[in-house]
Amino acid sequence: MGAPDKPVAGHEEFDYIVVGAGSAGCLLANRLSADPNNRVLLLEAGGRDDWRWIHIPVGYLFCIGNQRTDWCYTTEPDPGLNGRSLGYPRGRVLGGSSAINGMIYMRGQAADYDGWAAEGNPGWSWADVLPLFKRVEDHHAGNSEFHGAGGEWRVEKQRLSWEILDAFRDAAAQAGIPSIEDFNRGDNEGCAYFEVNQRRGVRWTAAKAFLHPVAHRRNLKIITRAHAQRIEFEGRRAVGVHFLQDGVQTYAGARAEIVLAAGAIGSPQLLQLSGVGPGRYLSSLGIPVVLDLPGVGNNLQDHLQLRLVYKLRNARTLNTMASSLWGKAMMGLEYYLRKRGPLTMAPSQLGIFARSSPEHERANVEYHVQPLSLERFGEDLHDFPAMTASVCNLRPTSRGHVRIRSPHASDAPEILCNYLSTPEDRRVAADSIRLTRQIISQPAMARFHPEEYRPGPQVQEQADLESAAGDIGTTIFHPVGTCKMGKDAAAVVDSRLRVHGLQGLRVADASIMPTITSGNTNSPTIMIAEKAAEMILHDQKLGLHSVSCDNSATV
Repeated sequence: MGAPDKPVAGHEEFDYIVVGAGSAGCLLANRLSADPNNRVLLLEAGGRDDWRWIHIPVGYLFCIGNQRTDWCYTTEPDPGLNGRSLGYPRGRVLGGSSAINGMIYMRGQAADYDGWAAEGNPGWSWADVLPLFKRVEDHHAGNSEFHGAGGEWRVEKQRLSWEILDAFRDAAAQAGIPSIEDFNRGDNEGCAYFEVNQRRGVRWTAAKAFLHPVAHRRNLKIITRAHAQRIEFEGRRAVGVHFLQDGVQTYAGARAEIVLAAGAIGSPQLLQLSGVGPGRYLSSLGIPVVLDLPGVGNNLQDHLQLRLVYKLRNARTLNTMASSLWGKAMMGLEYYLRKRGPLTMAPSQLGIFARSSPEHERANVEYHVQPLSLERFGEDLHDFPAMTASVCNLRPTSRGHVRIRSPHASDAPEILCNYLSTPEDRRVAADSIRLTRQIISQPAMARFHPEEYRPGPQVQEQADLESAAGDIGTTIFHPVGTCKMGKDAAAVVDSRLRVHGLQGLRVADASIMPTITSGNTNSPTIMIAEKAAEMILHDQKLGLHSVSCDNSATV
């Protein structure tokens, strides 16, 4: 893979520096280095993606919460979660979160992107972004009106089945939620099995798709274990990045642009460390303010999943299969010989997009249904047969923030999600529990005698349902929005992803989403990077290097 651990010699100059080799950064490095005249540096704070559990799909169980592959953040105690803090996984390895996530291929709804465009972001409507999704895609069914073939981002069907999930799908249909075949045509309402980013039973990451095939390029330098400390500015122009590699302070210059692709936590953190963000707050930490840009780190949105657990009878679940050495051995053998079976499992296999109550114009909740149960991720499975029906509010109105605690990049930032902080979000949470009970009570599930274990059938009143949501709610790992795209005072980047008021600096990752997409966020992040690369290269031809409008004042 080229020479990923070779240090930058002296104050080396590049045309483009990409910070973060996650889902967005891997694609950006690929596209920007396609022109041999562009010299590109890709910085990744984590290590190489050569650990076996990254590639075995069920290995997310070992990657999440492991400092080898995860930043292992923790959220602030959240009033909406009854004072609980959550582990907050973010990928820390080549491939970023695509190396540790649930592998679900999901674009969201057409109305999400049309909403972005309607808010003053031209070029981001569904009609604009669908060709980008198709361009990078290699769909198992081939080229069609809604899917692409021959791209780098592999999409396949799952390689296992569960009787209990088939029954839950039938129950959803009996409850009025139709079975469909494809969640990715713009309207994802219905029930289907998720398609996944795998190739023949092996996890397919952004590093495999976009980075490794081009790592040999002489004009692309990849440096791992390189933690960006701050961006260097000359006036309002970003000119370089200071980073720490294996304890050594190093600097690299950028002749054209610096592109932040460090994600919804890392990108606002680096901007704030560099003096770009809420000016008064940064000054209180002793950080010289380059630009007072209040929106940096605000507008944090995430999908909170409510994990309803049901004990079962007469059901084959992963709980029972994994409870014995024999069961584990058979699962391992099936994977070794055929690349099939439970070791190919995404964390969730069956999906439902539905309306939590009739007044919603389109599907506003998503289910991730699993033939397993546990108290929390990282702990053992329960010792009884069970399933989990996780349901999340797709378009939460609650907003949180990401805020540095000190001038030191090594200090994890403060992450406050403010889950369930609005009446609307609490109402959707209660309605979601009721909808789940409606599905589970259908005739198709009767032969399994489902018994509600979490939150429990005694929870019935509205106030109790809202409180229970705080008890059983947890992140589904979709933070976005902290470097919001737009024209308003809270925006950080414009519609071409240039940081307002600065030159030579863009953000191109999930942090730029004005509002969260209605579904899993990894593939939309890859689409954002594809569009960003297209815009950067277009501006390069015109001789423009990220010259943004002035949305703020220098302090």
